[in-house]
Amino acid sequence: MKSIFTKTSSIVIFLLTFSTSFGQTLIEGVVKNEQDEPIEDVNIVLKGTSNSTSTAADGTFTIEAKSLPFTLIVQYAGYNTKEIRIAELPKNAKPLEIIISYGEEKVLSEVVVTSRRRIEKAQDIPIAVSVITGKQAEQAGAFNVNRIKELIPSVQLYSSNPRNTGINIRSLGSPFGLTNDGIDPGVGFYVDGVYYARPAATTLDFIDVERIEVLRGPQGSLFGKNTTSGAFNITTRKPSFTSGADFELSYGNYAFLQAKASVTGALGKKIAGRISFSGTQRDGLIDNVATGRATNTLNNQGIRGQLLYQLTEHTTIVLAADITTQKPDGYAQVIAGVAPTQRAAYRQFDAIITDLNYQLPSLNAFDRKIDHDTPWRSGQEMGGVSLNIDSKIGKGTLTSTTAWRFWNWDPSNDRDFTGLQVLAKSQNPTRQTQITQEVRYAGELNSKLNGVVGVFFIDQTSQTDGTEESGAAQWRFSQSTTSNLWRTPGLFEGYGIKTDARIRASSAAVFGQLDWKATDRLHILPGLRYNFDKKDADYSRTTYGGLQTTDPALIALKRLVYTDQAFTSNIDNTDLSGNLTVSYKVSSKVNGYATFAKSYKPVGVNVAGLPTLAGQPILELAVVKPEEVNHYEVGIKTTPLRSSIFNFTLFNTDIKNFQTNVQAAELGVNRGYLANADKVQVKGAEIDASFVINQHLTINGAATYTDAKYVRFTNAPLPLEETGAAVSFKDVSGSALPGASKWAGSLGGELSENAKFFGNNGKIYFALDSFARSEFSSSPSASKFLVVDGYAIFNARLGFRTADGLSVQFWGRNLLNKEYYEQLLPAGGNAGHYAGVLGDQRTYGVTLHYSL
Repeated sequence: MKSIFTKTSSIVIFLLTFSTSFGQTLIEGVVKNEQDEPIEDVNIVLKGTSNSTSTAADGTFTIEAKSLPFTLIVQYAGYNTKEIRIAELPKNAKPLEIIISYGEEKVLSEVVVTSRRRIEKAQDIPIAVSVITGKQAEQAGAFNVNRIKELIPSVQLYSSNPRNTGINIRSLGSPFGLTNDGIDPGVGFYVDGVYYARPAATTLDFIDVERIEVLRGPQGSLFGKNTTSGAFNITTRKPSFTSGADFELSYGNYAFLQAKASVTGALGKKIAGRISFSGTQRDGLIDNVATGRATNTLNNQGIRGQLLYQLTEHTTIVLAADITTQKPDGYAQVIAGVAPTQRAAYRQFDAIITDLNYQLPSLNAFDRKIDHDTPWRSGQEMGGVSLNIDSKIGKGTLTSTTAWRFWNWDPSNDRDFTGLQVLAKSQNPTRQTQITQEVRYAGELNSKLNGVVGVFFIDQTSQTDGTEESGAAQWRFSQSTTSNLWRTPGLFEGYGIKTDARIRASSAAVFGQLDWKATDRLHILPGLRYNFDKKDADYSRTTYGGLQTTDPALIALKRLVYTDQAFTSNIDNTDLSGNLTVSYKVSSKVNGYATFAKSYKPVGVNVAGLPTLAGQPILELAVVKPEEVNHYEVGIKTTPLRSSIFNFTLFNTDIKNFQTNVQAAELGVNRGYLANADKVQVKGAEIDASFVINQHLTINGAATYTDAKYVRFTNAPLPLEETGAAVSFKDVSGSALPGASKWAGSLGGELSENAKFFGNNGKIYFALDSFARSEFSSSPSASKFLVVDGYAIFNARLGFRTADGLSVQFWGRNLLNKEYYEQLLPAGGNAGHYAGVLGDQRTYGVTLHYSL
């Protein structure tokens, strides 16, 4: 805990030393209604730029401008949008006072987005997009993507550890279950325009976020990296020439401690800086009775620094660097049950542990007890450097984004989930590096035409040096005949494999999208993308250890557990994809659109071992075909009542050669392997709604219905309970995709009142949020034992907030202490037992926030 305080203090002292303001045009103002009452969360946008802010609880705001004159756009729900041209600064240093009046325009607060590479209202763009501001995320305690999914039900995140993390939108994106480095994610993850290639990034804490935009559906003509199911577009707070600082400290049960700090200020007339820190620690939530201490702790620390250089009035350069570390004692899974398989009676899990004189510490996973004998370690480091250059040219902006990033993964797992020495070691440390370059121009070509055109390149390498080693109990779990040779002392103890897996993936693309204003109401938006992808993979594993013998019979038994294996794969492909959207503004209250998109996910390669036939790897499984996606979507965005929005979307996605994960019964296939399902279809509907009832009460909600199924998948893996059957594959055509709930939704509201606290004007508030989802399959092939039951959780917070000074919030999560699984997964070797990733029990605490 002391480390968080030490690092926070060092950051604060360093930045405050250099946060002296230099000459910039700074506008201070206050927004009120006609009754002279201040209004919170009003959007203030500097017209023609990407600079925006929102008013505090007392209606005040500050915004920087490069030079006079300029125009401010003022937007708020239920009020007429107002444009104010500023030709000279207010005299006597008085704040600019802006009065807005009720009107017919129904624009909700926090609607400014940059998803289409320009500032515009979310209600105006023909894309299904959800926006969570940094302020909203902080208040809801959503400090990572796993918390964001509770606010946006179309998002799913599954993580048995950071490496084995999949993020999906509308049930598509990453193969469910265990991760394979040989494929690309279907959901793009961008921070300040930089693409993060590894899904482990989604498990890290957010650092000083200004806005999170979640785009649903294929994104290929607006973003650098092609994605088939959506994108996270995250914007952090930029350096300011005006000195400012924010400090936040949270404390809760299970010794939860989170500290955040961010300080910004001018370092010269043209240079400003910002440095931000986030640290999170928490005791474990699962008791390891073998070690006597709790596991599944939190131990995250991250720092991000930025320098802004205002080269000219039209050119801005931002240099950013960040590093985040996670070193928890954690990600342990608890045995959730045992499935009877079709193997012989002596090969059933209960018979195995009886012969070994072993008993599970509990038969109820929610007792949260384990006795694992191999330590759980999920250490990771992620960081990088980026350079963003924005230059206004003509009626548009030329942007260059250059970045280098790395990810180091240092794990240790107990993949047998027991206190027995079955797998004594299971660890595959990985180092991934990437270089990306994107150049794009976005702007107005003439009065009826604007658009985006760009080029993108990424080169990434990944190297895994893994170890998997058997323990003294391996013989009994692997025993497949009644021969007494299996009992040979030391035959399998220390017997394992060393893995060397390397992959280099390169991708280059040209992309663009036009927005043609056919009439004042009708817009036609064609988009096009040409992509080249190349992947080179080398996989090699060698056996070692165990009883050294020349006996052919004993050698044959060892080879039933592990064999040497090596293969190389070199593949490339090109693709031309695109989209066409037609948008029609029926009235000022109704905006409709229809989209067809042809997209794809690049070719994949297996770099986690292949199943064997007659002792030899099945090499035709080394390459995974690219996905071919046809997507249809119809949406309507409306503002039916004063201070409200109601958006409705219908979508249908057909995928040929769907890339899915297969969990093999073979122990030597370390994390499963990839395969293609012939065809998949996902269709559904979404609702997003927000209502500002009055200045005291707001309500928001979202719901999604998803019907996701394999249309044709004839070579699927066997469900857990069919392990040992006479066949190796099963036709699961017509069954549900894993991880796909039919229904999911969120509902929340906030009640607030003006108040004063420690002499500061602000608001006292009470908020309640809920998230629910129906049951879903937790297996690539539907298993009745691996179904996660539906659940609902409720979170609440009570507090006082203000723009400057001290804010306080009391919060509670999972208030009803609901017991639920986030994921179920079989143990290595498919002996019949399976484990669960447990949702957190009830947690509560207090957060103090201070701004100056």
